[in-house]
Amino acid sequence: MQAERHTLHKVLKAKATMFENTHRKQMSAHSMAQCLSNTLYHKRFFPYYTFNVLAGLDEKGAGSVWGYDAIGSYERVPYVVNGSGSALATSILDNQVLFKTQPQNKRDLTLEETVNLVKDVFTCISERDIYTGDSCEIYVITKDGIKHEDFVLKKD
Repeated sequence: MQAERHTLHKVLKAKATMFENTHRKQMSAHSMAQCLSNTLYHKRFFPYYTFNVLAGLDEKGAGSVWGYDAIGSYERVPYVVNGSGSALATSILDNQVLFKTQPQNKRDLTLEETVNLVKDVFTCISERDIYTGDSCEIYVITKDGIKHEDFVLKKD
């Protein structure tokens, strides 16, 4: 699985470099989303064994997240959950981000609240799903740059 991810990442980097050399500008997040879709669709008969999520900033500077299936169908969504603990995470995020079960409590989360929510979600998943690893990487993408944090989940 890591080899597939590495190969796909290398292909996307090459396509982004070719785009930059041709157009003299960086590829937008929306364009990279379409590029990833096309790349996955091209390999639909022998697909990459990856679970793809793409995040970035759109032309207006707002956060963007796209979720993909194995053959490149994609959708821009508020959040994406993949992997063995996805059912656990989806129910928490549906409640705490989209407020699907309690719409009267809907509010915008601050950056700090969002990061803490992500940590809580992964902590819950790691307690109930044996296939979830011992740590997770959290990336916060803003107009000021990318912040990376390693979050340790369990010590047992």
